[in-house]
Amino acid sequence: MLQEHARIVQFIAMAGEARGRKKLQKMIYIAKKMDFPFSEKYELHMYGPYSEELTLRVEELCEMGFLKESCTDKGSYVQYSYNVTEEGGRFLETANAPHEKLADCIERLNGRSSRFLELVSTLLYFDYLPKDEQIAKVHIVKNKLNFTEDEMQDAFDFIAELQACSGVA
Repeated sequence: MLQEHARIVQFIAMAGEARGRKKLQKMIYIAKKMDFPFSEKYELHMYGPYSEELTLRVEELCEMGFLKESCTDKGSYVQYSYNVTEEGGRFLETANAPHEKLADCIERLNGRSSRFLELVSTLLYFDYLPKDEQIAKVHIVKNKLNFTEDEMQDAFDFIAELQACSGVA
């Protein structure tokens, strides 16, 4: 019944902690693009692909006591972090087992910055286009971030690495 909610709790449990709302959005979007079973719908938004469904699920999980949201004042912004509660751990006992390669994918994603994941997720949003057109689209929709050629190449290399470890061809 709450399988989609359980997947989110499971993802955060496997990450140890989800630090940053934007980063969580990007990590789950990228995992979805790597064919892991996440069903949230995404649209292109100010910071790349964004899912209102995911935002609502996370809020519901906090209200149900399965996730704990913490806020840290970083001066110019507030960073939100999410951890699985004890009750959330018990809720996970009802969830299906995660895909065997999901933990590796989460570890790789968690080791990257929010800015980098924003680039990767935006490239993946336009993955139906040829590489040069993907780059052009990113430069249009993310022009203020001034991504360099090296960052673009690093992002494409990272996508290939994730596809290899997740089994996506």
